Amino acid sequence: MKIVAIIPSRYGSTRFEGKPLALIAGKPMIQRVCERTKQAENITDVLVATDDTRIFDAVRHFGGKALITSKDNRSGTDRLAQAAEIIGLDMDDIVVNVQGDQPLIDPRCLDQVVNPLKSEIENWLISSKSAKPADLCFDRLNNLSPAFEMTTLAFKIVNEAEISNPKDVKVVFDNKGFALYFSRSPIPCARDASTHFDIYKHLGVYAYTRRFLEIFRHLPESGLEAIEKLEQLRVLEHGHKIMTVVTEYDSPEVDIPDDIARIENILTEMN
Repeated sequence: MKIVAIIPSRYGSTRFEGKPLALIAGKPMIQRVCERTKQAENITDVLVATDDTRIFDAVRHFGGKALITSKDNRSGTDRLAQAAEIIGLDMDDIVVNVQGDQPLIDPRCLDQVVNPLKSEIENWLISSKSAKPADLCFDRLNNLSPAFEMTTLAFKIVNEAEISNPKDVKVVFDNKGFALYFSRSPIPCARDASTHFDIYKHLGVYAYTRRFLEIFRHLPESGLEAIEKLEQLRVLEHGHKIMTVVTEYDSPEVDIPDDIARIENILTEMN
């Protein structure tokens, strides 16, 4: 089973054009994302999927792997699906979606998002191969497909400003860890001000099988996805499951140029 991290990266952005090539402490942001992603134990390969030759050339310049994908992809996940097809991954291989605007991504959280999916697929493959034809007809129908083929990360919010900021996506999940909803609004919303509870931020890191990426890319855009501008809602609205993994490692994003100074300050503290 290959576990390949693909970083979708595009040059055009309404709030920060050319963001992947913005320098952070002397290095392009996309380089910092690649370098930290390579440190994950379970990742077997790392590449950048872009629709722009400037990003492609920059990645190749620092020794990274890159490929050109279509400008017509609806989302970063659609871009990943095309990239996985181009490099010829098997349907049971795992693709990790690492956001290109998270230059401080912790490699340990990438292993965390992969582990439950890797275990689920391995157990399913063993169970399916050992099943007898009669079992498949009667008792083993649930083994015809894994319980889930997509995972993502959540982080317990400690900065209260992130609760009300639409830029920071919130997530709620059930007792088994399956995502119930993602929103730019605060969720859940307590009726009584005296109610205290944890609120979780969605970090935007995903892992999927190549098979599920093929399913995803052929799903029509959903209504909730169009409203919130969150592609993961397409998965939920079409009835598929997303396993949520709570991580203790936050991953601040670069959304606008002013965020770079904040990231450089955090990088200095880390060093």
